[in-house]
Amino acid sequence: MICQLVGAALLLSAVGVLAQVPAVSSGPAPVSKPAPRPKFDAFEVATIKPVAPDAKASRYIVMQGSSRFVEKDYTLKLLIAAAYDLNPRTILGGPAWIESDHYDILAVTPGEVRPTRDEQMSMLRNLLADRFSLNFHREQKEFSIYVLEAAKSGSKLKPSTAPPDDPAKLISTVYPQHILLPARNTTMGEFASLLQRAVLDRPVVDQTGLQGRYDFDLQWAPDETQFGGEVPVAPSDAPAAPLFSAIQDQLGLRLIATRGPVNALVVDKAERPSAD
Repeated sequence: MICQLVGAALLLSAVGVLAQVPAVSSGPAPVSKPAPRPKFDAFEVATIKPVAPDAKASRYIVMQGSSRFVEKDYTLKLLIAAAYDLNPRTILGGPAWIESDHYDILAVTPGEVRPTRDEQMSMLRNLLADRFSLNFHREQKEFSIYVLEAAKSGSKLKPSTAPPDDPAKLISTVYPQHILLPARNTTMGEFASLLQRAVLDRPVVDQTGLQGRYDFDLQWAPDETQFGGEVPVAPSDAPAAPLFSAIQDQLGLRLIATRGPVNALVVDKAERPSAD
């Protein structure tokens, strides 16, 4: 926000009465301390509403402004995947409705500071425990996975020009024949996390060894294994390349299919939330 200083007009009376103006200090202006960052332990208020499974609404989680958390058309299983940074296939157990019932969430976050994604997910985890009575345990199991690594020719990624403390931006846009993913100030861990949570059909393990933050634009033609089958498959003559080729050609990375241990989440208890 840009603040404008408005000068006050000094009026002199017709009889020559002189107005006294306080002296202006030539020293540095006092520095105001920023407001303390709130604890993002839980949402201040949250409304959960069921959505018809055939509503065909866009599915997303987004912050609107600094304190409005909006989630659209997620099942409980997908909410767990987002909150705990998991591929949905590694979430086991629980009643059948956690994969069939869809929900919208509208929540208000504490204070006036926009929470980071990690802080948003921390509050979402609290909400799942409180409103869905979610209880679970962890078990290590072997799954089909993808390993993300640098291609033999080397990475093509360029360091980000954003300030280091700026939040990462990773939002994919679906077009009729391709997906566009602009990434800004993003780590490889965050990129792998997005791939496994929202794009690919199995967990993704980052083994690139790249520690920096990067800006890049990835474009590809989706197939039936991506986005849970909810995004139309691109035609064979689509101008964009398939994801695996696009990642190698555009980013200098590659995805290798293999098997490996994953710390799965096993749902012991879950209840439908009560009506608001």
